[in-house]
Amino acid sequence: MAKIIVVTSGKGGVGKSTTAVNLALALAQEGANVGLLDADIYGPSQPTMLGLSGQTPKIQDNAFVPLQAHGLQVMSIGFLTGDDNTPVVWRGPKATGALIQLFGQTAWHDLDYLIVDMPPGTGDIQLTLSQKVPVTGAVIVTTPQDIALLDARKGLKMFEKVGIPILGIVENMSIYVCPNCNHQEHIFGAGGGQKMCDEYQVGFLGSLPLNLSIREQADSGRPTVVADPDGVISGIYKQIARKIAIQVAEMSKDMTSKFPSIVVQNT
Repeated sequence: MAKIIVVTSGKGGVGKSTTAVNLALALAQEGANVGLLDADIYGPSQPTMLGLSGQTPKIQDNAFVPLQAHGLQVMSIGFLTGDDNTPVVWRGPKATGALIQLFGQTAWHDLDYLIVDMPPGTGDIQLTLSQKVPVTGAVIVTTPQDIALLDARKGLKMFEKVGIPILGIVENMSIYVCPNCNHQEHIFGAGGGQKMCDEYQVGFLGSLPLNLSIREQADSGRPTVVADPDGVISGIYKQIARKIAIQVAEMSKDMTSKFPSIVVQNT
C-alpha cells in the first residue's frame, strides 16, 4: 500500500505546491513509484507546473487513469474543471466530496508514495482527509516570516489533534542571494522554521532559497528537480525527500502499537 504524504501549509503563497512537486520528482528520481494528487480544489496548480494543462484523464473501469509527467502519475481537479481561468465555486461539502472521489476513483498503479498537494489552511478539506484517508504523515511548508509561522503552527496542531504524524518542516524563501554581488539577505527573517521545530519537537527537513529559477522552472512545466537535476537547489530537494523516506521507513518498522501491553502481576 502506498505511503500517503500530505504537503500542507497554514497559508497560501509560501511555495507549498512547488515544494510538493519537487519532492515527488525527487522521490521518483530515487527509483520510487510516485503519484501526485493535486488536492488544492480551489487553486490547482500542478497541471501548469507539470506541463499538463488542457489535458483530460481517460476513464477506465469507472476510474480515472492518472496522467504521466516526468515519471509521476498525476491527478488533479484541474483536469476536470475546464480551462485555467475557470473558478471552482463550490461549498465545503461538494469540495470535500470531490477530493474523496479523486482518492477513491483514481487508478493509481503500484505506488510506493502518494504525495498530496493540500490546499492551504485548516478547513473542511483537511479535516475530511484526516478522517477518511490513511495518511502516513504530513510535511509542513512555511517561510521564516512570523505571520506565516503563526498559520503553520495552527496547521501543525490540527494534524497532531487528528493523530497524523508530522514528518517535519520545510522552510521556503529562507535567504536571498543577489546574483550580481552575492550579497545574502534574509528578506522574510531568519531561523523561524528551526525555532518552530524546536518548540514542537519535530524535525527540520531543510531550507530553500528565494530564487528566481525555482519559479521560472515551475511555470515552464519543468520543475527544478527535472530542469536542473544536478544543481544545488535540486540537491536540497533530494536531501529533504531522503529524510522523509527514512522517516516513513522507520515508522513502518515500529511495531510497538501492534502488540498488546503485557503486565505481570503476582497472584
